[in-house]
Amino acid sequence: MAILNKLVKLEWRKLKQKSILGEVAIYWFILMLLPVFFIKMVSADFGQNFDSLFELIQSIQRGLVLFGASMISQVFIEEYKNKTITLSFGYPISRRKLFAAKVLFIALFIFMTTIASFLLTGVATYLLNQMFPIIYFSITGSNIVSYFSGMIVGSFIVTLISFIPLFFFAIWKRATVSTVICAIIAMNLPNLSSIFHFNNELIIVILCSIGALSLFLSIKTADRIGEI
Repeated sequence: MAILNKLVKLEWRKLKQKSILGEVAIYWFILMLLPVFFIKMVSADFGQNFDSLFELIQSIQRGLVLFGASMISQVFIEEYKNKTITLSFGYPISRRKLFAAKVLFIALFIFMTTIASFLLTGVATYLLNQMFPIIYFSITGSNIVSYFSGMIVGSFIVTLISFIPLFFFAIWKRATVSTVICAIIAMNLPNLSSIFHFNNELIIVILCSIGALSLFLSIKTADRIGEI
């Protein structure tokens, strides 16, 4: 466990930290303003009750799946292209542990980023509502509790869906563009489910399952697929 912890910290030190934090800030700024935009410009129905508002916020937060693709690209694909992963393969540890550390680092970063995004979006929506009334229901204590519990579940969902492109597009094919396209499709599928009359929850379960499978295969086959 101590080795895994050191490897996770090493992954952070290897990245362009200022660039990543700047990217995160941009995502936060955009996502925290989108609920108000959608309610004002698309449909006021989103502000009629808590369930509709939270469903809107949760669907917006899935935009961070695209940030997940960016993290996967920097942690895996760029290391392959720059040949810096060769140094990592020289460590006196198994490649499975190395890949597990990389995956854990990405998962923690995406999860915490999404948690913060939910919080910022909730606060921003509440404050903007004071200036431009868009919420037509009273916020209760139970609403706040539901928001926090949904925030945890929603962040976990975003994290799992983010890993869908990991095994095939990132580790096997090492294709940045394909990884990003896959992420865009994955994050939009639940939002399109109503158009095609699919069960939204079922779509999310399937996407999370594919993400979990991608995670498993990435670590399980690290000794073979992980070769340069």
